[in-house]
Amino acid sequence: MDWILITFQWYLTLFVIGIIFTPLTKKIFKSFSFDFGYPFAKTLGIILLSYFVFVLGIVKILPFDRLALIFSLCLFAIINWIVYKKNKQTNLGVINHTTTIIFEEILFIFCLFFWTFIRSQEPSIHGLEKFMDFGFMNSILRTKFFPPKDIWYSPEPINYYYFGHLTGALLIKLSDIKASIGYNLILATIFAQGMTQVFSLIINIIKRYNQKISQFKAIIFGLIGAYFINLGGNLHTIYLFTKGYPNETPVPFWKIMFWFNPTSYWYPDATRFIPFTIHEFPSYSYVVADLHGHVFDIPFVLLTLAILFLIFTTKKPFKTIFNYFQLFIIVFLGFMSAIHYMTNAFDGPIYILLTLVIFFFMFGISVKFLINTVTLIFSFIFFSLPFSWFFKPFVSGIGVNCSPKFLADLKNIGPFLFEAGNCQISPFYMLFVLWGFFWISFLIFLFIIKKQKKSPNPYSLNPNSQFILILFSFGLFLAIIPEFFYIKDIYPQHFRANTMFKLGYQAFSMMGLASIVTFYLLKNIKKSIIYYLISIIFIIFLFFPSIYPYFSVPSYYGQLNRPVQLDGQVWLK
Repeated sequence: MDWILITFQWYLTLFVIGIIFTPLTKKIFKSFSFDFGYPFAKTLGIILLSYFVFVLGIVKILPFDRLALIFSLCLFAIINWIVYKKNKQTNLGVINHTTTIIFEEILFIFCLFFWTFIRSQEPSIHGLEKFMDFGFMNSILRTKFFPPKDIWYSPEPINYYYFGHLTGALLIKLSDIKASIGYNLILATIFAQGMTQVFSLIINIIKRYNQKISQFKAIIFGLIGAYFINLGGNLHTIYLFTKGYPNETPVPFWKIMFWFNPTSYWYPDATRFIPFTIHEFPSYSYVVADLHGHVFDIPFVLLTLAILFLIFTTKKPFKTIFNYFQLFIIVFLGFMSAIHYMTNAFDGPIYILLTLVIFFFMFGISVKFLINTVTLIFSFIFFSLPFSWFFKPFVSGIGVNCSPKFLADLKNIGPFLFEAGNCQISPFYMLFVLWGFFWISFLIFLFIIKKQKKSPNPYSLNPNSQFILILFSFGLFLAIIPEFFYIKDIYPQHFRANTMFKLGYQAFSMMGLASIVTFYLLKNIKKSIIYYLISIIFIIFLFFPSIYPYFSVPSYYGQLNRPVQLDGQVWLK
């Protein structure tokens, strides 16, 4: 039972970080009336602690060792204690939220131990991108100051977005656990963070819709949302009911329909369905266990989405052109955009753009919009500077998919590239298999708000529904971009694979949140034939993505009856 003690030792480190940063988290999420955003405390703490030691390591003030990390944690404990004392009166409100907070902590513990056990059935750190990810973390663990050395081109610094790997190395060093064990515990931690943060965001969104909602009902929808976004897939599982198809040569499902036939189904096909592309989602990432940037960024982007929801639905502090609350929030969003960029480069521009869309809905084209935009961009540049100073981007332009000949002859106009022969069009049925559930959810959401609102103007919606509308619309936008443009990188034949992968990954989380809120809003439809018909359609389309882990997990990890082993290097012996 050593694995339980090791995991508990790891959990205690996370718990201490979470408790220390709870006052600051409560200060930010004070309008989250169910739990004050408690599940975000661990993530906020990991980010701030990691960035603090990163910057001080860049300027060679503080070495990256355990003593320095403990010192930094104590410093943040003092800061949070000051925040706690200044908000002593409002802290009494925590007592009224104890049940929800305890439930969220139990959920975190369960998810942490659950996915630790899953990984213990095949903990090996080899295959796919694991060597690279583990190599980066080991390089960071060995470094005294930043930037860390590249494992292939030492003594040159790592020329990759490695901040997520830094957060993982920090937890390994702080908990004093062997790195090859810590690798698997990091993955379980991200899973637990993802589950609890989605849970918190969902219950607080629906609380804004209905202040009188029962705690039990909110918990049910929170759990559904947490399960779907972290463990759900797409409609590709419909191929469980077909004769199957050879790998990399998909066939329309209606041409090969059959009885339930699980032996014909291979779970990675759901992420490589459109030829020459990648379209992963969190569930697949947890299963294959690559600790790459897009995985590390899962809890970080959920934190950003929660803050965007917070400011969008709490517009009162933003009525004046300037105030300190607004400045803090905008600067913090710029900071988070920098964190996304340093963790998974694509995510920086994605969330800057989403934030600007939020600003547009809040302020329109106005002086406020301009001031907040400049503040956001400046903050992003400032906070990402310690990383970008040493980082050489490997993107060479924006490619246009299926460029006409007259443009291909020009080759490029500014950053836009027109490459002859680079033309890949996704068949509509393939796009529907990937995104059909979200399309159906979006249509149902539009139907619901059409019945509710009195004006066709989207500004007439309440802020909650406006936010959900933005998530659906922006997610759809991200999913469609690769049909027209791609970022030129290092993959010649798979030229739009990385673009579709990075944009689609974020689209999945955004539209997943919006879809589960839509599920809750179904209750607003008058009980009639239409209500029951729409509910049945939604549940059927929800069913197919929801069964994905029941086939992916056994396929990768077997029957879960092997001896527990957490050491990812044991396969070398």
